[in-house]
Amino acid sequence: MSDNTEEIRYQVNTPISVEQFVQLLTETSLGARRPLEDRACMEAMLKHADLLITAWSGEKLVGVARSVTDFHYCCYLSDLAVSEAAQHKGIGKALIAQTCRQLQPNCKLILLAAPLAQEYYPKLGFDKHPSAWTIISSSFS
Repeated sequence: MSDNTEEIRYQVNTPISVEQFVQLLTETSLGARRPLEDRACMEAMLKHADLLITAWSGEKLVGVARSVTDFHYCCYLSDLAVSEAAQHKGIGKALIAQTCRQLQPNCKLILLAAPLAQEYYPKLGFDKHPSAWTIISSSFS
């Protein structure tokens, strides 16, 4: 960000381009765990998200919260990314708050923490769940 005092603007379900999404992810530790080179996958990630909250500093995308949700029972916050240049300013917390505002009151927000964010989520009030499991769809028989 060119101006540290510039106000951050949040938008709900405003479309962003694949290029903007990929650029932001490259500015975060999350980029190493996303298929940035697979344009079709990145396009589908944006197209099929149920909820997309973005954070902007001027015309620059500095944060995103991308979720898959039914809005009532559960919301999987798949990507929470804030540009390293814009971190430690409350943007991640605000993206989570904006996400929660779009959900019904008892909807559970679920996420898998990136290795570098393990200490971040408890500070926001998240409870650690002892049994999360993943599998690649093509490996299931």
